[in-house]
Amino acid sequence: MYKTHDMCVGTFIVIWFYTCASFFVYYAERRVIVRVVKRLNTNVAMAKDSNGVEMIILGSGVGFPKVPYELTDLNKVERTFYDIDPQYYEMIKRLPRSVLLSSAIIAELAESQLDCELNPNLPVTLADHLNFAIQRVRKGLAFAEPLAYDIKHLYPKESALGNRALIILKEHTGVDLPACEAVNVAMHIINAETSYGDIHTTMLSLRVIENINKIVEEELHFHMDKDSYHYSRFIMHLRYLVQRLMTGQLEHETNTNTFLRSFILEYPEVYGCVQKICNYLKKEHGWVCTKDEILYLMLHVNRVKEQNDRGS
Repeated sequence: MYKTHDMCVGTFIVIWFYTCASFFVYYAERRVIVRVVKRLNTNVAMAKDSNGVEMIILGSGVGFPKVPYELTDLNKVERTFYDIDPQYYEMIKRLPRSVLLSSAIIAELAESQLDCELNPNLPVTLADHLNFAIQRVRKGLAFAEPLAYDIKHLYPKESALGNRALIILKEHTGVDLPACEAVNVAMHIINAETSYGDIHTTMLSLRVIENINKIVEEELHFHMDKDSYHYSRFIMHLRYLVQRLMTGQLEHETNTNTFLRSFILEYPEVYGCVQKICNYLKKEHGWVCTKDEILYLMLHVNRVKEQNDRGS
């Protein structure tokens, strides 16, 4: 009987201990404080988190009180932005809350669906572009046609995100941008994916890929099926090849001489096409392809060609 009583008491003490511990952990979490240090506009402010790390916070009225102050109600914070380049602080001051929030949601969706880390400045730079586009719509100004490059086939995931972005923007701002703006949003996302992080470099990359496509079609006398699996693989290879050539981070040479010689003898037409691609890259951009890159290009071009031959 006494043993049973002692066990009950012991069990009660353990339950009481864990209940108290859980309460204190919960209370500590609820007491997390954000210190707001500088106002950017009524709804955006610079702040420091509980670890003293600087960030930008977005929320209705967070920039209204006199700074510095301690923000204890974290429900007011709609989004936090870390590692924003200070050069964009002035830009942030001019951005409406609804547009910046829309852009943040788009950036989060892109990072999730592309499964990669994007440039932390994307929410700001994209919001700036969207805000400018909204102003043009309200003034009744015409929009320039998007780039002639086939973004839909070169970057299908980013293109789909561009279309979704226009829906998100309308939900939060009530503004319906023209469909051509989806391409511009996709361009910003593509730019945020790259290590060079420069929109002009991204456009150069697109132009190079488009020119390589033309060389393949002209040299091998067929029209590529841009909805095919092998074309998607080919484009993916070109994207990474151009990025490596731009940054000078080429693949290390491996012992591919025997395989390359054999492939050249078996597919001379494909080799001639790839040679023309390499000559174009060297003449126009000063980029030199290694033997490994030549072999990989031949493999991808040949797959696309064989798929066309089977379909014709």
